[in-house]
Order: sequence, then structure tokens, then C-alpha cells
Amino acid sequence: MLFRKLFQPSNLQRLCLIGVVAFVGAGTVAAQFRARTVPGRGQKVDRVGDDFEAEDWEFYPNPPKASSNLDKQDRLPSGISKNQRIYESTYRGEPDVVKRVPTPAGGIPGSNGALLLQSLYTGVPNFISKKQQQDDLLVNVTTMLGGPIPVSQNPSCVVRVFLPPWEQWEKRTGSSFGFRVELETTKTETVKTQFRRMFRGEGFPTTTTKVEQYWPGFFIQFHSKVDGHKEDSAMLLIRAGSRGEEIPGPMITEPGWWTLGISVTPDGLVHYYAHAGIEPLTERDHISTQRPYGFTAQRMTTFFFNVVNMDDGRSMSTPWIIDDPALYINTR
Repeated sequence: MLFRKLFQPSNLQRLCLIGVVAFVGAGTVAAQFRARTVPGRGQKVDRVGDDFEAEDWEFYPNPPKASSNLDKQDRLPSGISKNQRIYESTYRGEPDVVKRVPTPAGGIPGSNGALLLQSLYTGVPNFISKKQQQDDLLVNVTTMLGGPIPVSQNPSCVVRVFLPPWEQWEKRTGSSFGFRVELETTKTETVKTQFRRMFRGEGFPTTTTKVEQYWPGFFIQFHSKVDGHKEDSAMLLIRAGSRGEEIPGPMITEPGWWTLGISVTPDGLVHYYAHAGIEPLTERDHISTQRPYGFTAQRMTTFFFNVVNMDDGRSMSTPWIIDDPALYINTR
């Protein structure tokens, strides 16, 4: 009883303790905000990306396209834009249509040109897989800058994407478009050597390190009425969580322009931002922060776009239009 009286906190002490806890909690929240970088903040890297305003903008496809993911054929030379800012992936190949078009209504003020991406044949050239496949179109980063960007520079990328009226979408529920970054980390593995211990059938364990590439980002998934949904709609999917899982994002009930952004901070985390419209992103547009696949990012090498369809020779993909893909660094 005496112990309780001697050590029982006064009302003033209680208030002080509550204040300290509140201060620490607020500090933790503030630290979390400081740790994130809103995509589009900082210095724009003019040598990377494109605004598609040049009236003579052109893409040289150099067919047939690559399909290394399916048959290990990269079919060089790769497709590339006249200004060398946009190029074909040697892993999956470029979209069938890569074409400058007039900017749809409601786009960036003053923009007269944007880029149409669309595909019919997304698998191996001259072969119909009857499976969902995708094409990739990359933004030239490492060649323009002389190498990858360390995450210490807070790299981020932003793009405006035009979602066409629902009746123009491929009549299929599933992923239709992707906006992703290519990141690198160092992965440590324990393997057994080829030298075998005497009288035993196993090698000596040894530790090796290798560069691991991974590709977090957004997918836009269509929910089609033809597959039983009450109304046509779409959803943003976040790729990926720490176990590689896809994370549901905002629902999209009206087509039109969207702004998507991805940033990577020095702690190796990936931050996802998006909103309807073409205005610059703000902290209010933060959707998720992840350590995709459990990896800690060290470098960004490129960002790119996916066009997805059912590779059946009949189902043309949704016509995707992008504008002003841009790269930023924020060294603060």
C-alpha cells in the first residue's frame, strides 16, 4: 500500500506522460511521411522520357518482335523510336501498334501528342498460344544516363494514362495494362560446390551473391460485363507485396485520364501513388508502400509499359494511350 502511494503518478505526471506518448506517435507518423517521396517531386531528368510533341515522332519496329520469355528468341535489332527514348523489350517484344496520336480531350494542358499502344499478337510471332500474353515497351534510362540510378537519389517516375470508353476494351476480365519499374538488388544464396567430401555425396556449402532484377508496379485489371459483372469497371492492382502477392488498389468506375506514379526511397522501399485526372500527384494520392518480394531495392534501371491481351489471333487489346512519361530524382 505504501509502495502504491509513493509511486502513484499525479494527474500532472499523467498528462506529461500522455503528451510524451502523443509526441512520439506524431513523430513516428511524421517520419513515415518524410521517408516517402511523392512521384514527380524533385528534379525532372530531361534526357529521359518523352512528351510526344514532335510531329515527326516515329517508332521503328524492326520486326519480327522478340519473345525470349517464351522461346528464348530476342530477334535483334530491337524496335526503337526515332529519338531513341523508347525501345522494345528483348524479353517480350513491343506492342504491335506504337504510334503518336492526338492527345485525347482532358489531357495535359498544351499537349498535342500522346502515344497509342495496342496489340493483337502478343506471343511468339506467327504462333497463336491461346493464352494471356503481353508486350513490353521500355523507357530508355541507362543508355541516356550512362547507367542505373541508385536509390539514394530517390528516383520516381510518372505517367498519364488514358482509359478509353468501356466499349473499346477487350472483352475479357483480367489485366490489360501495366506501368512498372525495373529494380536491382543483391541476393545472397548458399549453394554447394562441385567438390565432394570424401566418402560423402555432397559438396561444400558456399555463399554467393548475384544481382537480382524485379519489376514492381501497377496493373489495370478490367472487370467485364461479358464475364458476369454487373457493370464494366476496372481496378488498380499493386505488384507486389513482400511475398509476391498482388494487392488490390482503387476501383475505377469511370474511364478517362489517370496519373500513376512510382517512387523508390533510399531504404529500398517502393511507393505507389495514383489518382483520376492529370494533376500532379500529392501525398493524398499515396496508395501503398511495399518491399516487393521481400527485396530491398538498390538501383532503378528503367520503367516500362505492358499491353496485355488474349493471344488468340482475334482479340485486339484495349487501345492504351500514354502521355509524358517522366523520370525525377530527389536528392534533398
